[in-house]
Amino acid sequence: MSIKSEVEVVDAAAMKRALTRITYEIIEQNKGLEDLVLVGIKTRGIYLAQRIANRMKELEGVSIPVGELDISLYRDDVHTSTDSEPEMKGSSIPVSIEGKQVILIDDVLFTGRTIRAALDALMDIGRPIKISLAVLVDRGHRELPIRADFVGKNIPTSIEEQIKVAVQEIDGEDHVLIQKLNK
Repeated sequence: MSIKSEVEVVDAAAMKRALTRITYEIIEQNKGLEDLVLVGIKTRGIYLAQRIANRMKELEGVSIPVGELDISLYRDDVHTSTDSEPEMKGSSIPVSIEGKQVILIDDVLFTGRTIRAALDALMDIGRPIKISLAVLVDRGHRELPIRADFVGKNIPTSIEEQIKVAVQEIDGEDHVLIQKLNK
């Protein structure tokens, strides 16, 4: 498939505002930051989690642990995406999640399958008291009964479109694009 057209729907300033709003909502809903752990889903979710943690430190003066979650082995669609074994990048969570409130963070919520895989991976690591989900973009088209607790932007899409999130840390810029694909 090739890209027919693409439109920027979120620029760098709007992305920063969305992440700030998510940060405030997390602080408010959790009534503080005690026993909170942020876990970013590889790859872009990690950078979004780090940005939220940095904003929390600015606002509340508290350092929140940030972990990285690799869901490669937990995907239910891995056999359809490649004939080779999935590449393991490894998970790294700097503290125990036992009895903690974990906020899973990802860039785009689509079918829900990535989040299901992330929940499985997280439960293999430990048993948090609560798991919430924060996403930068919710594009709809769920296949599983999963919803985000914190959403930066709802962007309804057609099934023929893709959402492409770029982050400064790996893409050199911040934005969200809707790409229309040729069939």
